[in-house]
Amino acid sequence: MAGTGLSTAEARARAESVARASYGRLLALLAAPTGDLQAAEDALADAFLRALTTWPDSGIPENPEAWLFTVSRNRQRDRYRSAAYRTSVPLEPDTGSSGAGSPGVTSRRTGSLGVVPSPVGSGSALPGAVHWDEVDVEAIPDRRLALLFVCAHPAIAPGVRTPLMLQVVLGIPSDRIASAFAVPAPAMAQRLVRAKRRIQEARIPFVLPDTTVLKERLPAVLEAVYGAYALDWRHALPGTRTVQAAAGIGEPAGTDAEAPSPAGMDAEARSQTDADAGARNEAGPDTGPPENLAAEALYLATVLTELLPNEPEAHGLAALICLSLARGTARTASAGGFVPLALQDTSLWDRGLIARGEEHLRHAHTLGRIGRFQLEAAMQSVHCARARTGRTDWQALLRLNEALVALTPTLGGIVSLASTLGEASGPNAGLSFLDAAKAPALDDFQPAWATRAHLLAEAGRTAEASAAYSRALALTTDPALRGFLEQALQRLSAPGPPAADSA
Repeated sequence: MAGTGLSTAEARARAESVARASYGRLLALLAAPTGDLQAAEDALADAFLRALTTWPDSGIPENPEAWLFTVSRNRQRDRYRSAAYRTSVPLEPDTGSSGAGSPGVTSRRTGSLGVVPSPVGSGSALPGAVHWDEVDVEAIPDRRLALLFVCAHPAIAPGVRTPLMLQVVLGIPSDRIASAFAVPAPAMAQRLVRAKRRIQEARIPFVLPDTTVLKERLPAVLEAVYGAYALDWRHALPGTRTVQAAAGIGEPAGTDAEAPSPAGMDAEARSQTDADAGARNEAGPDTGPPENLAAEALYLATVLTELLPNEPEAHGLAALICLSLARGTARTASAGGFVPLALQDTSLWDRGLIARGEEHLRHAHTLGRIGRFQLEAAMQSVHCARARTGRTDWQALLRLNEALVALTPTLGGIVSLASTLGEASGPNAGLSFLDAAKAPALDDFQPAWATRAHLLAEAGRTAEASAAYSRALALTTDPALRGFLEQALQRLSAPGPPAADSA
């Protein structure tokens, strides 16, 4: 043990830290033999609760991840051996052979050594699944990538694939996912439960499929990885857990000039406790390193490029995350306020991440198939070039943004194009494009109002700009961004020309 005398708060903080780092890895291993994600989640939640009650007295184990895996695995075995479980599923066929399973586990029907019984009554583990007793608990393997592709299986409804991946692979609470996708929390919870049940019923193997199938499921996996990055983007701002966008990005516009948003994102993605996740959120949503999900997204995107080196969109996503994360430190002022892209100190940008992003982008370009993530990454690259040149090439951004909107006409891309037009051709050009967009959803889209306010201020239409800023503020919950918008609104009534407060 690492020591004794821990307070409950310290034990909770440590459990939360392990949960953030290991939840998906442990869940993938625990669910693989049976395909029962819900049972694996329940067992893992019990293990985290047990950690909270025992670690304060006994100390933190030297390998907390192995400790949690062992406790969870034993909890599952107890469940499968229980009378309640044995009388609630069909009897297994008496084939006389079930030797593919884990040693030392008693079969329900014969009493002989066999596999951990499958909840679907098959008497064997899922095809290709890892067996619990074959896992080296001192070196827990990372099987999250296999779980991502399980969640992207055609048997899972397309609309729930990304939310399912966000929850089971990255441990994002279901109510936070519901908020992000503008769906009532109970409805999202029901969809996730049905999807998990479908994985079990369809007996989807917890293995990486062959290359052809990998490519077919890749778009859904990329969206989920990007979704995790977008949900965590705001963590660089103290006290915030939100994203300010709703349906895709370009180089996002207005005063919220960088915020990414996967398809379906609402204006707020809250961090709350989720019953499905059990004790992993007991320590509170803001403990530990704020960049956790973004870092996990970058790791998974990088692994995808290694798995499928000739898939340009995998490289495009890795490039996009690298180039955006490179500016993370500069997004926050010393006093904790929001700093828009145009005003960021480029000396604070991470040159190493920029170089990694550029390399991914160059490789994607050589493959000759343009996609959304590559275009977004190219726009980020143009912004990052300001660290070398001291200027922003707005004409290059305009061409890229136009290509993005032509390919995927999302709200974020439309607003970004209006903002870029304002910089490249003047505020009236941006306003005209925004007025002609004919997208009713823009009326409740915070970046659209923030961008409109900025363009109106630049055009000298102060009264209209003030009204637009007020509307943007009404749609903003992020404290740092609210402060920035309030300052912009106050400057409209100050003497002299309006400040160039956003890009």
